[in-house]
Amino acid sequence: MHNILVTGGAGYIGSHTCVELLNSEYNIVVIDNYKNSWEESLKSVQKITGRIFKYYECDIKDSEKLEAIFKKHKINAVIHFAGLKSVAQSNIFPLDYYLNNVWGTINLCRIMKKFFVKKIVFSSSATVYGDSPEIPFKEDTKKGKLSSVYGKTKLMVEEILRDIKKSDNEWSISILRYFNPVGAHESGLIGENPKGIPNNLMPFISQVAADILPELTIFSDDYETPDGTCIRDYIHVVDLAKGHILALNKILINNTFDVYNLGSGVGHSVLELVSAFEKACLTTVKYKIGPRRSGDLPMLYADTTKAKKELCFCASSDIEKMCKDTFNWQNKNKSKYYKK
Repeated sequence: MHNILVTGGAGYIGSHTCVELLNSEYNIVVIDNYKNSWEESLKSVQKITGRIFKYYECDIKDSEKLEAIFKKHKINAVIHFAGLKSVAQSNIFPLDYYLNNVWGTINLCRIMKKFFVKKIVFSSSATVYGDSPEIPFKEDTKKGKLSSVYGKTKLMVEEILRDIKKSDNEWSISILRYFNPVGAHESGLIGENPKGIPNNLMPFISQVAADILPELTIFSDDYETPDGTCIRDYIHVVDLAKGHILALNKILINNTFDVYNLGSGVGHSVLELVSAFEKACLTTVKYKIGPRRSGDLPMLYADTTKAKKELCFCASSDIEKMCKDTFNWQNKNKSKYYKK
């Protein structure tokens, strides 16, 4: 049975992937610095799966702690989620993002190499496509200008991993470019719970619906889209987590370097998402229209043909289920987690 190190495993996507790993009979070791996550989520993963695993408070920049974990556990592969992820904050604190996302990954890879662990699934982002006008985005789409430091760090790490593979063919690497993960585990035990004001749309909507936040600001309704609001590709977080298992299965068997889009392949506007949430959850979401936000693109969604063909990946959950699972999580955990 393979032992998988999950960095950032207490986070939103990380915790859901831990569930799918354990359900797929993998053993896991989890590290997280809890900067934007909660230890409680890992306890919930154990409750959902009925399996116990080791987890450590550890930053990927901490070489001493990281090496100690590799010494203690026979790691076969790494799924790497750990990273700062706010587009807006990255432009305000660029050094933090370059240090954590780029140097942190370099440090992780150096230690992996030292312990002869050369298999990694990397959590990348659709932001690496920048403002490319080619919609939908394909893995080989020519990249446009990147407006955020966050996007630049993801692209830098992709290039670093590409160079590692070129220098040493023993490495097996899968880069997964996410679009917009939403939803929660159907148990309601784990979901997206960012510390502070949410940067992503769905948790903001659900917190407004749950009266945690007063209202949602929609950044403009004058884009060249059917209702004037931005269109994005939303994927249920459980579907996304299952995509990681498929990518992991491949790198464990084959010596490869691959890049895959993981999304639904369908675009929904901000107002569509708000309306779907209200309908699915029988609630009201208060919102106002604000000015455009710097760096926002009118339309962004994935071409997932490659992932379907090579990984047999399929996003099965529709927008209604994404909304229902989000609100179920929100209502069950309203008083438990929101002690900021």
